[in-house]
Amino acid sequence: MTLEGKVCVVTGGARGIGRTIVETYAAAGAKAVYAIDMGFGGFEKMSTTHASVKSVVLDVTDSAAVNAAVEQIRTDEGRIDVLVNNAGITRDNLIQKMSDDEWNAVIAVNLTGVFNMARAVGPLMMEQGEGAIVNMASIVALTGNVGQSNYAATKGGVVSLTKTWAKEFARRGAKVRVNAIAPGFIRTPMTEKVPEKILDAMIGKTLLGRMGEPEDVASAALWLASDAASFVTAQVISVDGGLVI
Repeated sequence: MTLEGKVCVVTGGARGIGRTIVETYAAAGAKAVYAIDMGFGGFEKMSTTHASVKSVVLDVTDSAAVNAAVEQIRTDEGRIDVLVNNAGITRDNLIQKMSDDEWNAVIAVNLTGVFNMARAVGPLMMEQGEGAIVNMASIVALTGNVGQSNYAATKGGVVSLTKTWAKEFARRGAKVRVNAIAPGFIRTPMTEKVPEKILDAMIGKTLLGRMGEPEDVASAALWLASDAASFVTAQVISVDGGLVI
């Protein structure tokens, strides 16, 4: 699969799954891959390893800053072909203990941030007549999870937004595809905080008997962004090793 000549934007691109997607897109021949994150920490060696990678510090919850950044990318590159809404955080707690700050922080990044990026990029893709948006959901959106009311709500919202935008951005003949990936338990800095006994229990329930790797998700993101998936839209692709069936 190739992304030759395509301009890609990946939020949460400095570490974990996002960083792997950035590197995968660059290796697939993308003309430019804009790795967006809150700070430069984690961007080390990315631009030196792949000349097409461009690091951008941006808070996706700031709609004005998002609009300005997207407009700058369009000015510099002339178009945006792929958007990956990957930025996300967790602030886990049981609902009776969850604070307003824990609720609002997750909603702001995981849901409003996705909305801000798609609102800025989607219409540009419609003008171009084509494009691909890949939203990062989670198996938690499909199953729920104790202590993750905020996270589950945002990822369920991402699934609904994916299907809504697939309809909206395909109007007037535009070939803009919108899909979501629902990862299972993937080995990332985020899952490093999960107690080992919980991870072991999840692995025990996973048909393929292991945790996922960031590369597993990046491969799905590459396919969805590429022309190989040109007839795929409004879908949620689970990358979970058979944890949820």
